[in-house]
Amino acid sequence: MLESILVKLLFFSDLHGDLTTLERLLDVEADYYIACGDLCTWARGFDATGAVLQRRGGRVHVLPGNHEGEADIERMCAKFGLQPLHGRVIEDSGWKIAGLGYSNPTPFDTPGEYSEEEIARRLAAFAGLSPLILACHCPPRGTPLDQVPSGRHLGSESVRRFIEQQQPKWFFCGHIHEAEGVEAQLGATRAVNVGKRGYLLEVDKIGS
Repeated sequence: MLESILVKLLFFSDLHGDLTTLERLLDVEADYYIACGDLCTWARGFDATGAVLQRRGGRVHVLPGNHEGEADIERMCAKFGLQPLHGRVIEDSGWKIAGLGYSNPTPFDTPGEYSEEEIARRLAAFAGLSPLILACHCPPRGTPLDQVPSGRHLGSESVRRFIEQQQPKWFFCGHIHEAEGVEAQLGATRAVNVGKRGYLLEVDKIGS
């Protein structure tokens, strides 16, 4: 049997305890399942969510959203055999897959919020990685991925600046529910707000 020349990554976000949709997402065959934050709401429901994610085990990589703290995600991953992705990099088949959870400040004082300065500092660890697939909970500000129906943009300036300067090949996020499924071309970066519907990315193994 010939080895696949593709790496398959399923990105999803903002389930907020919707375990039925989570089960459906996990029915999709992929090499990596990357949860871009807010699996739960106000840091409640980790055990129920972790038990569902356990089905795909070590192929599941989890970011904390603004409704979750880093320590909560670390505990859930340890308990259910999952992989935390916050501030980490996966290397596979020539690709660098990096993740940063949390959001910029919101009016709601949720558990997972960083200042713009902190987001910029943490993203700086990924500078120079290429070819890069970047997953964040928070979208870049001033783009179609962070716009709500009123026309306001609620994303992060620091995320946008990193994308503009580093031009990852792909960028995935969630956080702004109203922009679920929206895609945008940001220079050389293809960017998607994946939301609950998810997005299956298939990339060639570099050198295959």
